[in-house]
Amino acid sequence: MTSALRQKAAQMASAAAAAAAGTGCYSQTSWALRRLGAGGGALASAATRRRNCSVAAAVFDNQNREYVIVGGGNAAGYAARTFVEHGMADGRLCIVSKEAVPPYERPALTKGYLFPPEKKPARLPGFHTCVGSGGQRQTAEWYKENGIEVLYEDPVEAFDGKTQTLKTSSGKILKYGSLIISTGCAAARLPEKIGGDLPGVHYIRDVADADSLVSSLGKAKKIVVIGGGYIGMEVAAAACGWNLDTTIIFPEDHIMPRLFTPSLAKKYEELYEQNGVKFVKGALIDKLDAGSDGRVSSAILKDGSVVEADTVIVGIGAKPSVSPFEAVGVNIEVGGIEVDSMFRTSIPSIFAIGDVAAFPLKMYDRIARVEHVDHARKSAQHCIETLLTSQAKAYDYLPYFYSRVFEYEGSSRKIWWQFYGDNVGETIEVGNFDPKIATFWIDSDSRLKGVFLESGTSEEFLLLPKLARSQPIVDKAKLKSATSVEDALEIARSSL
Repeated sequence: MTSALRQKAAQMASAAAAAAAGTGCYSQTSWALRRLGAGGGALASAATRRRNCSVAAAVFDNQNREYVIVGGGNAAGYAARTFVEHGMADGRLCIVSKEAVPPYERPALTKGYLFPPEKKPARLPGFHTCVGSGGQRQTAEWYKENGIEVLYEDPVEAFDGKTQTLKTSSGKILKYGSLIISTGCAAARLPEKIGGDLPGVHYIRDVADADSLVSSLGKAKKIVVIGGGYIGMEVAAAACGWNLDTTIIFPEDHIMPRLFTPSLAKKYEELYEQNGVKFVKGALIDKLDAGSDGRVSSAILKDGSVVEADTVIVGIGAKPSVSPFEAVGVNIEVGGIEVDSMFRTSIPSIFAIGDVAAFPLKMYDRIARVEHVDHARKSAQHCIETLLTSQAKAYDYLPYFYSRVFEYEGSSRKIWWQFYGDNVGETIEVGNFDPKIATFWIDSDSRLKGVFLESGTSEEFLLLPKLARSQPIVDKAKLKSATSVEDALEIARSSL
């Protein structure tokens, strides 16, 4: 670039920056100039880019941020990585988080984090994003090194789409160019009037919650887990590592009712019972009672029965954290902020990703909201790719769920299952859970819609998404007559 061209580019960049500072938004011209690196081009070193960004930032009003991510969970961490990969984070990106630490792999909280101290529990910084997908561990230092501003323990409390302004709990005012809402979910809570906030009652959504629960588990003797879904099953399995008297209470007929068939659930329930866990099915909580010390002492059921407990963990679901962004557009049916197939909301320059996004599930032609780390990762990457490039490819997500439990040292059996697809239609179960079992969901046209596998090999697990995405027509008679999980998977594979 000639000296004259450099001078002209610098003048244009300054003009664009000044315009943005006055309006609180960023024009396409200034965005394009930054992508080209007006102060030194694509060949500039990282140090040079940081100096240029510092100079550019000085031109802006202190309130202005080019890109703002609200929320500090899984999706935010993967979004930050994608910004860095495109060279668009340094001096441009701000993350506003209610947590005291950078984004981390949240599934660890109900798995390895809850192991007792002698059984090698997971701890930060070991599971900061993006280690869950084999990426770099993004510690606080990583964000600093990449020029990413992170506002810790300062959640957004107010939002004005007209002025493109955010207000944080500390009173900080931020003007954004592009806003990515990544607020995730909050744990559903029992009402305070029935003891939902008693000392010894725990909800688990962040690392502070997990720390509090670990402290309680270290002193507990009898625990009650309310809820038979993911949280309940994972917390109960971890409690077995502490050798605690554990009871799971839930209103349904069997565990994991949204995914497991009754037959499949029975296999897992038997395994938990072998580890000393007790189940109270079809039961509703009337209230949690406190002892003389004010701490929870029992769970009283609607039928009047009492289950003693000095620690209670509530895992009854989660609610999307849409506040204060309701005006952006909330989907009434599935909850969450409605977006299109590229995670754009109805308001220009505002996106939503992860658990809070209600997005078109292309494979099944419906609007969905997926509370899972896999979607958090993939939606973040897809959204930022859309924002920073000319990509116009629709998000085509294949639903995927998994769980890993009893993985602590000394466990008699570690289990890990995976599910891909849609759990609709007739089910065919193969295997005896010793150790493998597989379940296939087949629709009325003999198409395979979903597949579940416990204790598979790495090669077998890799086959599952291929089957679920292809939805091949399978021979149901052959599948039903399969004598082993391996045979069943080979029958399904041959139908591809």
